[in-house]
Amino acid sequence: MNARVWVVVLVGAVGAYIVLAGVRGWAFLDSGTIVGAALGVAVLIIPALGVWLVWREVSFGRQLQTIGRTLAEIGDLPVDDFPRTPSGRVQLPAAQEWFAREKVRVEQDEDDWAGWYRLGLAYDAARDRGRAREAMRESIRLARAPGGPLFR
Repeated sequence: MNARVWVVVLVGAVGAYIVLAGVRGWAFLDSGTIVGAALGVAVLIIPALGVWLVWREVSFGRQLQTIGRTLAEIGDLPVDDFPRTPSGRVQLPAAQEWFAREKVRVEQDEDDWAGWYRLGLAYDAARDRGRAREAMRESIRLARAPGGPLFR
């Protein structure tokens, strides 16, 4: 299945959970007891947190998709001709080499949203998901500036 189908399925599942949890939370609140009211509040807070987390991740993905599409249009996406492991991952030495090149580019221009995006891709290929997400967040932040692809 492609990624969009999974997003729709997961958002639908979270939506169903929210409705069911909301019904239960309201029933607890309506129970007339202090313990029931406390449980009702807890049951209603958890779905609200879930909505926020899902919204945040979907928004993150859509913004990265816009940045990636913009880079593809201007021909600045890295060419994916890296050697791969049998499982399909970029071989670590090649990923580390790519990362080193992209890091130098970002150090030369720390305000380049495209550079941060490419650095995030390189971090991901080098198997550092945490730093990849940080670099992508920085790319999004910079892309929101005037002239960037996310400027509104």
